[in-house]
Amino acid sequence: MKIFKEVQRFTQTWLVVLIIISGIVPIAIIVKEYFEENTTMSTNEFILTLVGITVSLTFILFFKLKTRIDEKGIHYQFFPFHFSLKTILWSEIKSAKVRTYDPIGEFGGWGLKGGAFWNSGKGKAINVSGDIGIQLELKNNKKLLIGTQKESEVKRVLKTYKLKIN
Repeated sequence: MKIFKEVQRFTQTWLVVLIIISGIVPIAIIVKEYFEENTTMSTNEFILTLVGITVSLTFILFFKLKTRIDEKGIHYQFFPFHFSLKTILWSEIKSAKVRTYDPIGEFGGWGLKGGAFWNSGKGKAINVSGDIGIQLELKNNKKLLIGTQKESEVKRVLKTYKLKIN
């Protein structure tokens, strides 16, 4: 019995830099407004605004994609959208393979993507970074792509459970 586990987060350097840069401008504007001589902004409004900007910009750093593959099926959780693991049983899967994909072109970027708003024929994608994913086609004709950074490990585990896919 083989088990695959992976946890991914949005910790790319370019993303952290983008978050910092996109926070500097609004914070600078708020600070400038607060310290003006004739400001109408109270101290509570100032503090709450700074806290709101900081929390909203750092919220993305709490996102986490967990993937587990075992004898039961493929499990995934994209926190904070899923509070527990979602399970896809082997008996529900028509095909499973690892493939390279275009995150922006196929799904509109990274995160929880797809469905009615972007290229619905491709199905849904749950990804954090990169361009390698586990492409699932389910027996109900839905498609789901789960991003991975461990291509060779996933391929080995999927090969182990290939016979469980009917």
